[in-house]
Formats: sequence, structure tokens, C-alpha cells
Amino acid sequence: MQYIKIGNVSIEKTCALAPMASVADRAYRTICRRFGASYVVSEMVSAKGLCYSDRKTKELCTVTDSERPMAIQIFGSEPEFISRAVEIVSGFNPDIIDINMGCPVPKVVNIGCGSALMKDIKTAFSVAESAVKTSKIPVTVKFRSGWDNNSKNAVEFAKAMESAGVSAIAVHGRTREQFYSGEADWNIISEVKKNVSIPVIGNGDVKDLQSCLDMYEKTGCDLVMTGRASYGNPFIFDEIKAYSEGREYIPPSPEYKMQIMLEHIRLILKFSEKPENIAIREARKISAWYMNGYYGSAKFRAKCYSLESYAQAVQLAEEFSEVQKKHSL
Repeated sequence: MQYIKIGNVSIEKTCALAPMASVADRAYRTICRRFGASYVVSEMVSAKGLCYSDRKTKELCTVTDSERPMAIQIFGSEPEFISRAVEIVSGFNPDIIDINMGCPVPKVVNIGCGSALMKDIKTAFSVAESAVKTSKIPVTVKFRSGWDNNSKNAVEFAKAMESAGVSAIAVHGRTREQFYSGEADWNIISEVKKNVSIPVIGNGDVKDLQSCLDMYEKTGCDLVMTGRASYGNPFIFDEIKAYSEGREYIPPSPEYKMQIMLEHIRLILKFSEKPENIAIREARKISAWYMNGYYGSAKFRAKCYSLESYAQAVQLAEEFSEVQKKHSL
């Protein structure tokens, strides 16, 4: 197994789980790590929210041993708040602190955070430098290829982040204007890699083992990261890790997927502080993702969005598995 180093943190050179707001919570990260994700990142946490002692925000910062190596990702555009936030999240003992400079959603961009910082490299530099000076652990930055097709400045941005002292950078090959549509530009990731000496993590359009291998080959990146391809499919990490270890990968059966879906739901219920009838609602979309691509899946996915209890989820999983067995005869 090959490894990369981000500061003093060793990470398997297979595939990492990308940070995804409202998706990659502790339950999601735990499942993906179990199946071989080499590195995970928290949902993004507001630096100001941390500084004002937002209880929900602090809940996002919990790090468990089963998730390591793990980063806590923060976002903000004011160096003084970033510095204080770094002090606070350091108390949760993450392995790495990541700064989000790529989120495209309006509520983040409109306050000058996320990918809006790609239009203001001077401020982005100050934010990164402030975090690095405050932190005793590695600081990384995740950003995009640029704001739009007319301003793909990822190379310039990457150089600024390296100058600010960050230990690694992650580049999503889409512009802010693209959000998550169209194709990711792997060429820009390749150009970034050629122009900096710190590790580069590539992100965008990694859907399976082959596209993971292609990204490594075509961009020269140090680590590959995927997000949406893991929806209902944490097995993608096992497939990639199996290749790296030279062992046979056996695709999961529908029955096994249902077992993991139920395990995922149990983790959601375990980690939630809400009553089951409320927490189960957070598991609805997760459940539906596990059923994608199968016979009759549209009907069952619709039922997922009506789940009111874990017992209903068990019954639904059993029904789905039975339908798949009959269809395969």
C-alpha cells in the first residue's frame, strides 16, 4: 500500500471521501471509513458559528477514532474569526483542519465565503495564513478551478495557498458557475500539481475504480477524492482499496446492500439526539440511495421518503430484497 503525507498525517493513496454538507455526517463517514475511504472530512462548519458558541455547529466537530484520519472543515472570510475557530476545533483533536474555499451555494457565497474567495485571493491568503499561524496541526484548503470559465485561476490560487503555508490543497475541477453540473476539468488539476510542491488532492467525476485510476494517471495528483459516487455506494472505496491491495473485489448483492443500509440507519439513530420518529427522516434519502439501479427501485425509493420508524425500514429492506431475488430467477 502506498501512502501520502499531509504534514505528519499518513493517508493511504486510495480514495478519500469528499466533504458534503447535509450528507457526510458522522454516520456517513463511519460507514465509508469501514469500507476503505482513506480519509474523511467533516461537514463544513461556520467559523463565526463556532466563535459564537453555536451548539449545533460544535456538534459537527466531534471526531471518533473510527473516522481517523479525519479533518474538520471550517469556512469563513475573516482572518480573526478563522484564527479563533481553529483554536476551538483543535480542542476536538482532528488530524487536519481544512478550510472550505469552494462551496458554491448562494447563502455561503453571498457572505464572501466558500468559492467567493476565489475572486479575492488577497483575502483568501490572509484567511489561510491566519489558520496556519494558529494551528498546531496541518491546515489544508479545498477550492475549485475558478469562479467561471473566464476566470479559471486555480493555479494562481494554489500558489497563494502554498505561500500561506498550507500543508495540502484539494481541487474540485469545476467552476463555481458549474456547481455540480457538466464535466470536471482534470487538466486544471494537472496544472495545479505541476505548479506547487505540496500534496494535491483531485476531486470531480470520480465514479468508480477506473475513473479513480484515470484521475491519478491524467492529473498526477497525490490523492483522489470522491463524493456523490458514494451515495448509497460506500463499496466504491472497497473496490478501489482492493485494487491497491491486489485482492479480488466482489460486488455487493442487493441483500448485502440492504444490510448495510440498515446499519447506516442505525448509526444515524445512534448519533442523533432527536427522537427516532424525527431522526429517521434524516435517513430517508440515505435509504433511497442504496436502492438505485435495481428492478422496481423507483417504487421502493418513493416508500423510503415515507419512513417513520426503523421497523418500517427493516420491513422495506426485506421486501426489496425479496423482489430482487424473484426478479433474478
